[in-house]
Amino acid sequence: MIGGRVKESMILSHSSSQESTWSIEEHLQKLEVEKMRKGKNKVKEDLNSLKIDYKKLRLSIRTVGSRRCSRKRFVRKPK
Repeated sequence: MIGGRVKESMILSHSSSQESTWSIEEHLQKLEVEKMRKGKNKVKEDLNSLKIDYKKLRLSIRTVGSRRCSRKRFVRKPK
């Protein structure tokens, strides 16, 4: 009978360790998903920041370009 009890306890401890392994794996998977979400949000923020910077740069280029054109119009050519 003692051998039977040992087998039962080994089976129970094996199944409980398997369950704890699954819960650890589930927890790790949740952490990984959370990390990926944070990374995705960071990438979106960076992309939006780049879009804003690009729009500002284009506006600056247009502004400088229009100033050059207006200077050329008003500068008299020597004869």
